[in-house]
Amino acid sequence: MSNLPDGDVAPAEANGTLTAVAGLLVGHATDLEAATGCTVVLCPDGGCVASGVVLGPAPGSRETALLAPEKSVERVDAVLLTGGSAFGLAAADGVVRWLEEHGRGYPTPFARVPIVPAAALYDLGVGSARVRPDASMGHAAAAAATAAPVTEGRVGAGAGATVGKLAGPEGAVRGGLGSAAMALAGAVVAAVAVSNAVGSLVDPETGALVAGPAAALTPAAARLAVDPFSTNTTLVVVATDAPLGKAEARALAHSAHMGIARVTRPSHTVHDGDSTFVLSTRRGPAVPLAALSIAVQEVVARALVRGVRAAAG
Repeated sequence: MSNLPDGDVAPAEANGTLTAVAGLLVGHATDLEAATGCTVVLCPDGGCVASGVVLGPAPGSRETALLAPEKSVERVDAVLLTGGSAFGLAAADGVVRWLEEHGRGYPTPFARVPIVPAAALYDLGVGSARVRPDASMGHAAAAAATAAPVTEGRVGAGAGATVGKLAGPEGAVRGGLGSAAMALAGAVVAAVAVSNAVGSLVDPETGALVAGPAAALTPAAARLAVDPFSTNTTLVVVATDAPLGKAEARALAHSAHMGIARVTRPSHTVHDGDSTFVLSTRRGPAVPLAALSIAVQEVVARALVRGVRAAAG
């Protein structure tokens, strides 16, 4: 059941995915043969107020330091989620190029500089370790971005995602990219998320196993011998039209990590590196931060489960 008060939650009217937040576009570029790809969330012209939180010992990221509330740049033009580990961060160059071609970016005396935070997951052992998202793939994802409902499953950054690796890679099952949205006091709160976790995923409503070995749900899980087969990562972009400042967006980025923990067993282990981003278009009504924080946990949990279910299907 939702933790929000009765009457405060209704299905987001537009489409039930992240693009239910008016003005945001989502695009994928996918190489199913190599089992990798990238996903871009494009902000409206003028950007979104943004912050984020990176946890875990082995994240792959770009432009995340400027998301701290005390940094001078308040808005970003896009967020990139990508496969390919650190190699895949090159896809952000293509997103930057697309934004420059369209006159977007932070204004400076000599050029507009597009601001594109990015985070990568490790999928090199799933398809081809020699094929990774690059600038051309990032450009293609940006060019493909649309306001249509977000395509879910083995697409974009979720193409090579796997979960349930606590006992080693041989027990892994497909992860994927998912999205969810809800209406809250006239505003919309939504998420797009990719689970590439070492743990298993459970249904947030029932606690039932959704993906991965059941052994991960027991106290004995701590004794399982995790193969250091790679870095494991959960990547999340949360968006809302409720007005936020950077400090408020940062607080909600922490709430997004709680959403990860609700459905990932175990979550935030020493084998995981997890990144959450929060975007605000500031086009909707004000909503108390406490209510937003609960809604963020809800949509992140739902998006993660939808992603693995779509990938299995």
